[in-house]
Amino acid sequence: MTRLTLVRPDDWHLHLRDGGVMASVLPDTARRFARAIVMPNLDPPVTTTEGALAYHERILAALPVGMLFEPLMTLYLTEAMPPVEIAQAKASGIVHAVKYYPAAATTNTAVGVTDPERCYAVFAAMERHDLPLLMHGEVTDPAVDVFDREAVFIERHLAPLMREFPGLRMVLEHITTRAAVEFVSQAPNNVAATITPHHLLLDRNAMFDEGLRPHHYCLPLLKRRMHRAALVSAATNGNPRFF
Repeated sequence: MTRLTLVRPDDWHLHLRDGGVMASVLPDTARRFARAIVMPNLDPPVTTTEGALAYHERILAALPVGMLFEPLMTLYLTEAMPPVEIAQAKASGIVHAVKYYPAAATTNTAVGVTDPERCYAVFAAMERHDLPLLMHGEVTDPAVDVFDREAVFIERHLAPLMREFPGLRMVLEHITTRAAVEFVSQAPNNVAATITPHHLLLDRNAMFDEGLRPHHYCLPLLKRRMHRAALVSAATNGNPRFF
């Protein structure tokens, strides 16, 4: 085989938001993608299966006539989430993962996780019901340099989670560092990572090329050239756990 054509790929990390913004961006996604993992960090966030079902219906209602698109819903993890919610989410058939946002890590994460140990009962339920955990892998400790947040998250939180819940499927999303590539490469097969085109194409110098380039700013931040090289290698070496 010399050529592979993806007619309608899937988007494994999509922000549709809600209301007018969703109505504006949804057609563009639906034209290009068959399915997408829909992020739950709305305001207020999607923390229950009932909320995910309602959001799912709003997405389908906003689709232009004749367009086919399958939204794969997620729940927003909070320290107040009861473990029974996981059983309900799995039974719903439309919730496909739970998203872990560290508190204050990115957009609409004020009620995110401050201490993952407070979520251990939920993680145990996820492991039992085979519902994957998606992670924004950065600490928000002000004592940690902003460019080191991912590596510290892996050391402080992801590694202990792997030990405590060896059967839990985990995805470290939008990775940016060589440390993340090495960690996932050496992890068991139930641990994977996603990579954005942004982080494959650019390093942190792009944010300061002939002045400040705000459109190259995102979270997690772009990193050094050596980290970009590690991401490119991971994305192109045939390992299906990087996608």
